[in-house]
Amino acid sequence: MTKALPWEPNKADPVTPVVSGGYLFFTAKEAAIVDAFVDRLIPTDELGAGAKDAGVTTFIDRQLTGPYGGHDSLYMQGPFSETPLPSQGLQSPMTPRQQYRLGLAALDRYCSETYGGRSFAELSRERQDSLIHAMEQGEVQFQNFDSQMLFSAIHTNAIEGYFADPIYGGNREMIGWDLVGFPGARYDYRDVMEKPNKRYELPPVGLQGRPAWGSR
Repeated sequence: MTKALPWEPNKADPVTPVVSGGYLFFTAKEAAIVDAFVDRLIPTDELGAGAKDAGVTTFIDRQLTGPYGGHDSLYMQGPFSETPLPSQGLQSPMTPRQQYRLGLAALDRYCSETYGGRSFAELSRERQDSLIHAMEQGEVQFQNFDSQMLFSAIHTNAIEGYFADPIYGGNREMIGWDLVGFPGARYDYRDVMEKPNKRYELPPVGLQGRPAWGSR
């Protein structure tokens, strides 16, 4: 059963804009691990700012405090298949909040025991990359947690946070959209459609407009 009310026609749930600063779910140590992790998944380079600088950790933190974090709208009763087909979707009794809390603790414990007491955030970039790759392939064993599950959670949420509308806390200054040339949430594209095969030159616009529009 789900924890959310059934869908109702014509019902809308306006987004509450995320205010940056501090964390509502992550501890300081957890946030440092996630910051370092997403910074290796989408690093800052000559193409532009990466996930850390785009506020992806804030995006994930706020998502975990909301309905997504508890899978409020998903059926979460068993049985759960241990060898699910791709079409079966999520097959785990753990919510995203549980995956992050338990998974980050397991990662921190593994790093401390393997790398002389150092946390993931304190490792060299090369060592971080090597460990992330091993997690992706399921080649590293954490105590009481599936390393591949943690990789999948952070990898998926990092991409979402980097390209989601800035109203949700990530994609700061529309960094992700600028990188791929996505125009955002402009309300009218008729002038562009009337000019086929011409490069789109306007900057992206979010659900709250552009920061410059609020300056006077």
